[in-house]
Amino acid sequence: MRAAAFNAASVICARYPDQLRRGATVLTGPGNNGGDGWAVASALAAGGVKVTVREVMEARTPDAIAERAQASGLISTAPLSCGVVVDAMLGTGGSGELRGAILDAAREIARARDNGSTVVALDVPTGVNGTHGAGSDSVVADLTISFGTCKRGTLVSRAVCGEIVVVDIGLGPLPATLPMLVDAAFVHDNVPRIAPDAHKGTRKSVAVIAGGDNMGGAAIMAATGALRSGAGLVLASTAAGNVASMHTRVPEALVAPLANASSAIQHWADAVLIGPGLGTDEGTRDFIRGVMRDWRGPVVVDAGALSAYADDLDALREVLRGRPAIITPHPGELARLTGRDVKYVTDNRFDIGLDVSRKLDATVLLKGTPTVVSSPDGARYVIAAGTAALATGGSGDALGGMVVTLLAQGCAPAIAAACAAWVHGRAAELTPGVRGYRLTDVLDHLPLAWPADSALPRYPVLASLPGLS
Repeated sequence: MRAAAFNAASVICARYPDQLRRGATVLTGPGNNGGDGWAVASALAAGGVKVTVREVMEARTPDAIAERAQASGLISTAPLSCGVVVDAMLGTGGSGELRGAILDAAREIARARDNGSTVVALDVPTGVNGTHGAGSDSVVADLTISFGTCKRGTLVSRAVCGEIVVVDIGLGPLPATLPMLVDAAFVHDNVPRIAPDAHKGTRKSVAVIAGGDNMGGAAIMAATGALRSGAGLVLASTAAGNVASMHTRVPEALVAPLANASSAIQHWADAVLIGPGLGTDEGTRDFIRGVMRDWRGPVVVDAGALSAYADDLDALREVLRGRPAIITPHPGELARLTGRDVKYVTDNRFDIGLDVSRKLDATVLLKGTPTVVSSPDGARYVIAAGTAALATGGSGDALGGMVVTLLAQGCAPAIAAACAAWVHGRAAELTPGVRGYRLTDVLDHLPLAWPADSALPRYPVLASLPGLS
């Protein structure tokens, strides 16, 4: 608790020196989250901050009682500070809707924030369930300081958490069974370098089998995603009616008719993306089966190629057998594949992909907030980068092109999926807004989204996620 409090206080002081000159109020609850609050108050006071504690509920756990004894001289019923307000009421132990004194305090925090106070939540904002996310009266924070690990509920409810910072509290190495939060340093360390003497062959060749009749945009977005990710050569195999638009919109790409996909990619491609903009009927299923029979290399399967196998994981496994493979469903597509409803998929997004991955012997990239990548060996990666600028048609097609490029360049399937998803999200974060921006604007920011240098956070911060407005 002392380690958590010291590191939290150091983060608060580093980020909000001007606000702290106007003082700080810490609101505490009955459990160990309240104990964290008492300890943070002591640490801030030791640093010269004018701090008071509002004891919303009496301390009940031994650690909280001990920390309260150390900071009892700071108790006050004064109005909340116009500087920094620290929410230490419930933490991850909270469940259900807020009520009583906690609800009253949460509403008081909201009014203080409206009037200019900066709100910092310890571990999770009060009202946010550590697993399932925010309730109706959750505290809205400008900064959430998460202890040891990033909590699932904060990743699901980014909008109420503000910036999320994970600080070390001395837990040591975390169990390998826990999902890894992907950040800039992870991507920097795992994306293959493009050598100064590289040529188009060493940058690898990617085939995009996409775009049925009147769906040429899917092929364009997928090919653009591949080229923006460093592919040396891109072949777009698409419906005959899309060929002219492909040549116009993506002049760097080679183009071949969809009907000739199998022969076009043989002995040429290093990896294949199949599915964006294709139909979902039995004809598509037969087409995919034929292509995959002739092509035995790495593959990324998306969109129509997934929906064609609705409620038939066994058949999809048979098609993917014997190769490095990644599927990239959104929750609706995974629901159709598994015979579940969409709510079940979203409620279990951190775990359902692992089960499907093992059944298919393929990596699963489940798109959403957050995106979760699951590997048959049990590894999981969580990607929280991104904004609502990605919530538009074609976004998944572009991501597919990015994933297949990293797969072609030698990344293991789960690493290719995780790194591509993070860069995809980071490009959205670099786009100035959401309303009025098109997916092409996000793709224009892709070159800036690939980490050029390792961006390791400064201790005690282990990881950080920007706030989403």
